[in-house]
Amino acid sequence: MTDITLFDYDLPPELIAQEPLARRDESRLMVIEKASGQLSHRWFYDLPEYLTPNDVLVFNDSRVIPARLFGHRQGGGAAIEVMLAQPLFSSKSNLVDAYDVDTEDWLALVRPSRRLRVGSVIEFEHQLTAELLIKHQDGSVELRLRADGSIIRAIYENGTTPLPPYIRRSAQPSDDHRYQTVYAATPGSVAAPTAGLHFTPELIEACKAKGVTLAWITLHVGIDTFRPVQTDQVEEHKMHSEWFHITEQTAGLLNAARTSGRRIICVGTTSVRALESAVRTPDQSGNRYAARWTYNPDQPDTNENSLRLIKPGWQSTDIYIYPGYSFQATNALITNFHLPKSTLLMLVSAFYQREKVLAAYAEAVHAGYRFFSYGDAMLIV
Repeated sequence: MTDITLFDYDLPPELIAQEPLARRDESRLMVIEKASGQLSHRWFYDLPEYLTPNDVLVFNDSRVIPARLFGHRQGGGAAIEVMLAQPLFSSKSNLVDAYDVDTEDWLALVRPSRRLRVGSVIEFEHQLTAELLIKHQDGSVELRLRADGSIIRAIYENGTTPLPPYIRRSAQPSDDHRYQTVYAATPGSVAAPTAGLHFTPELIEACKAKGVTLAWITLHVGIDTFRPVQTDQVEEHKMHSEWFHITEQTAGLLNAARTSGRRIICVGTTSVRALESAVRTPDQSGNRYAARWTYNPDQPDTNENSLRLIKPGWQSTDIYIYPGYSFQATNALITNFHLPKSTLLMLVSAFYQREKVLAAYAEAVHAGYRFFSYGDAMLIV
């Protein structure tokens, strides 16, 4: 078992970015070359210098929805804050044809939850209500939303941008744009895939001009982004599931790239989780594209009949990547700087080496890098 304190580090609070920079690609970029261990301090707009015409950049095009809602218990009761996490589908299966945010039933977090019982109704403005259906032991709840017309339209009318709790201010109208990638397309996330926040349309064009191939996947970021690891041992933590989608075209492109030895560079940990989940072999239940699994180094996937192809379709994953994991579809990584003792820091430590990653974080602190969602970035090649 691995002690969670091995993934801790000291971070001065003033280095937690509270606002985005005026220009996205003017964030700093720490470049780590795995083979030599060389560490360089650059700017994000320098990224094309580290790319080649054989590279494939994988972007997550999920769009953040205004998932934070403020209402009152029905009848003029106490103020209630609701954080929508993900829609719940009637089948409750791990295989769907499409991810629909215009639906009634949602997994959510509510605060304060102690004031609500099953059957309680929360009232919002614009004729939106939420009935509490189930309270789970992990603190999450299941809600049924009702509106006069489209549910998602009512969410957009009532909701605000769900900024992370370490951003110590209320969401502003500018966050509706800045806490969103410039290529965001498919609504469904409750947190931004933050590595992508550094890209501008001009920088994307510069990557294309370099001959880089762009690939698009969708992974809707869920509530685990806001949840700290609460177990003392790394292996005891349980991940919530997230939905992702890979088109036939993207799967074919990525499989061809892997077969020919081209470098796949994931923009963010969300792209990593999608690809590493989709490359798994089919599960035993018969769900051809199911990807619900948790990494266990003592029980590796050794199916000799699988070429470990990236599989297309809508899939659900609770993949948990920590040191010891063997990456199947990720050759390089662009990522932000993550919270101490977080699953995202564990993923980065699995991709490089824990000691070297923490040394790089210490260097970033010394150099005054900006941390977390609106902070600076790291490229590991």
